[in-house]
Amino acid sequence: MRDLNTLTFHPIQEKIVKLLCEMVQNDNPNFFRVLLCFHLAKLAGVMRADIATDDRGNIPINMYAINLASSGQGKGHSTAIIEEQILNQFTDVFLNQTFPVIAEENIAKLAVERAGLTGEDPDVEELKLIAEFQSIGELAMTFDSATVPAVKEMRHKLLMGGIGAINLEIDEIGTNMSSFTDILGAFLELYDIGKIKQKLIKNVKDQIRRKEIPGRTPTNLIVYGTPVKLLDGAKTEEMFYNHLETGLGRRCIYGYSLVSMKRKGITAKQIYDMKTDKTAGIYLRQLSARFGALANATNYAKVITMSEAVTIQLIEYQQYCEALAFNMADHQSIAKAEMEHRYFKTLKLAGTYAFIDGHSEITEDNLYHAICMVEESGRAFEAILLREKSYVKLARYIASVPNQVTHVDLGEDLQFYRGSKQQKNELLENAVTWGYLNHIAIKRDLINNIEFISGSSLKETSLDKMILCYSHDISDAYKNKLPAFHTLHKLMQLPDKHWVNHHTSNGNRSMANMVAGFNMVVLDIDGGTTINQAATLFKEYKYLMYTTKRHTAAAQRFRIILPLNYHMEMGDDEYKQFMQNLFAWLPFSVDEQTTDRCRKWLTFNGTYAYSKGDKLLDARLFIPQTAENNRQKQVIESLQSLSNLERWFIQNAGDKGRNNQMLKYALILVDMGQPIDQVREKVKALNSKLAVPMDDGRIESTIMTTATNKIIERAGQ
Repeated sequence: MRDLNTLTFHPIQEKIVKLLCEMVQNDNPNFFRVLLCFHLAKLAGVMRADIATDDRGNIPINMYAINLASSGQGKGHSTAIIEEQILNQFTDVFLNQTFPVIAEENIAKLAVERAGLTGEDPDVEELKLIAEFQSIGELAMTFDSATVPAVKEMRHKLLMGGIGAINLEIDEIGTNMSSFTDILGAFLELYDIGKIKQKLIKNVKDQIRRKEIPGRTPTNLIVYGTPVKLLDGAKTEEMFYNHLETGLGRRCIYGYSLVSMKRKGITAKQIYDMKTDKTAGIYLRQLSARFGALANATNYAKVITMSEAVTIQLIEYQQYCEALAFNMADHQSIAKAEMEHRYFKTLKLAGTYAFIDGHSEITEDNLYHAICMVEESGRAFEAILLREKSYVKLARYIASVPNQVTHVDLGEDLQFYRGSKQQKNELLENAVTWGYLNHIAIKRDLINNIEFISGSSLKETSLDKMILCYSHDISDAYKNKLPAFHTLHKLMQLPDKHWVNHHTSNGNRSMANMVAGFNMVVLDIDGGTTINQAATLFKEYKYLMYTTKRHTAAAQRFRIILPLNYHMEMGDDEYKQFMQNLFAWLPFSVDEQTTDRCRKWLTFNGTYAYSKGDKLLDARLFIPQTAENNRQKQVIESLQSLSNLERWFIQNAGDKGRNNQMLKYALILVDMGQPIDQVREKVKALNSKLAVPMDDGRIESTIMTTATNKIIERAGQ
């Protein structure tokens, strides 16, 4: 088998696609390739071309396609070019010459067969058959809507005539999905060899059951639609995926074009020249004549063979696809089925290429041109399956609107935001969760029993650009700076500088002049907690700690600067609430008067230290009115009986972190000067409150041993 990365598309197909791109002014070949493949397969289908296989007998050539694209791709214009300028001669010859002649011959044969069974005169039987044939109506080369009975009736006409195919083009499937559910089910049955079971109807005067005619009728189907309408996250999308799962998914060639690639920056004169290019007109006429010749009766019921060598290469491709499918997860059932059946779509498309090339045998090039097309289809199909889920769309929408919205607003603006209150809440909860994991903060605020929802996309903090301003003056002449975090000590060591963790709009440090935007917080510790204790508690976090002017060994006073993982933008009130939420989370007391955006701190040439930790403080824990902050508050409230220090370790002691957190707790107690028996008592008391407590023996052999050694070490100093 050839390297799939080196494959090319069918040259005639690709030349037409390039021409369509020029004429429609849209450089999106995928859409036009799928569109053209359908029309080419239709030519082979109506002429009843078959592929002779060694294992499955003769297989009719046909194609099903789903071609999804955003508005503005030029579907109408390109379809008109294909039908009116490229396939026009084929259609004319087929409908006015080939079809009537072949149908007449086939009806005459049917008349003889029926006469042999009924004993009637063959001429009488033929007149009956002609009347029945004509009563069904004119042959529709292509139709855009149908019912299952109408399809079966048209199929009956094609069986009588022994020629032609059923060709259905469905437009705006997202809008019309429910009305096409039955017809899509019928087409699933017709795909492989063009057979469908008859429905038993009551035989009455006005509705006489026709005598069934055995045989096959090729069927071609193409479905168009805009992704936004079809993949709406609601009932339409559910119905679509049900069809994919029940068999449509593995049978189709796919196109998926989210963005219109209309050309920009070209003049009106250039567009005019391209549209009136005589070279293009000449080529279109040549194509029309070429395809018109394919409608000649000499190509009717053409049997296209396949050599052993080409068949083996198709089997190799089948094995390649089956190996990929084998490694797919069980929940990927639709994708798995499509992958396993790519070889069959390839076979039919290779037969199409052989037919339009005038070959009586599928060549190796025909096969690999088909594989190239099916592989591109597979990539489009994967994109369809990986479409954004409803809750993702909801999260992105909430983050994109500049103001708060209500559930009513969401229902009016988003098609998928439907259903019961419980369904909406579940969707919103999923959006909140997804947003939390993907840099989007969603806030929910209940005012007068009305829930207001807002959101914002969170920008990750760059440690090379920390937001601050500083001045030699308390109130004025503040300079906005963006220093790297690892250089902050240089500012903090300057004598008598005032600094703020925001920028100002005009250099004046007042509430009104603070620019919304910060990416670090400052903790001012004026006693009760030592530097060693704080360092132990924040061991995993990245921070800069420096002593202040009133710091002494007995009364340790210092600041901790903690970079946030996200750049936050908040007004005065929200920032105040953010800081209050942070203070409530801390394991020790800090100066809680530092909740204003214009709060300034004084530099001091004392001692400083950077931590070895690399964890950034998660700002999402403290954003007011978010689900994460509400959960945080609930945890704090449920642990009110504990001290802040005990609560801190309970919150951070997961199943895998229990030993580490309990050891840190014991060392903090040692650092506070508590005797070993008291340390043991408090450690065991806190351990008993863990969701999954540690074994007492493990506490003694690890935590208490380390704590005892620490006390002995201090005593010897």
